[in-house]
Amino acid sequence: MGDKTASFSIKNWSNDDQPREKLRDKGKSALSDSELVAILIGSGSRYESAVDLSKRILASVDNHLNELGKLSIKQLMAFKGIGEAKAITISAALELGRRRRAEEALERRKIASSLNAYELLQPILGDLPHEEFWIVFLNNSNKVLNKHQLSKGGITGTLVDVRLVLKMALEVGATGLILAHNHPSGNLKPSEADKNLTNKLQQAAQSLDIKVLDHLIITDKKYFSFADQNLM
Repeated sequence: MGDKTASFSIKNWSNDDQPREKLRDKGKSALSDSELVAILIGSGSRYESAVDLSKRILASVDNHLNELGKLSIKQLMAFKGIGEAKAITISAALELGRRRRAEEALERRKIASSLNAYELLQPILGDLPHEEFWIVFLNNSNKVLNKHQLSKGGITGTLVDVRLVLKMALEVGATGLILAHNHPSGNLKPSEADKNLTNKLQQAAQSLDIKVLDHLIITDKKYFSFADQNLM
């Protein structure tokens, strides 16, 4: 039994099957998702290799890395062969990937469409299990000056301070705003509260020559744009 356990360690695989060496010799793009996860966990259980274990974990989320990133430490530890240390390593690696994606989106700073705004905000809002309300501040060239979380847990009018929004807009010299919040349920239909809040902010900003350009409702894979649907 001890020999079988040892045989599943990455160090004992043939060179062609070792993902670390494959990455070194052929480049990171040559590896499959399961091979990359296998490098993170290092070894499998006594009954399966790290790659096979990684394949099983990925299969549980239909091979979607975004869904893998949503799994908690406890959920990852439910897989035989994944202890706390390996679960934390996987979680940390996926979080780094999410942050890198957010930074890359931020580099494309000009917002020319609702899709641009979604690409900027989806890495921040798309995977959250709770609602958050964010505002993106733009200059007169529609370039991002700043983005800010205004509330967490819901978006009723009482949780969004219109005066604070306008104060922040003036401080950064914004001439345009994009509102955004997520729907963890996946439902993209705007509520009456969503519509009322949009109108409230739009009217207040207009008096300061600041335009509310759009309000996005964001899920992990899709979005709803008030501007695209002529609700602004």
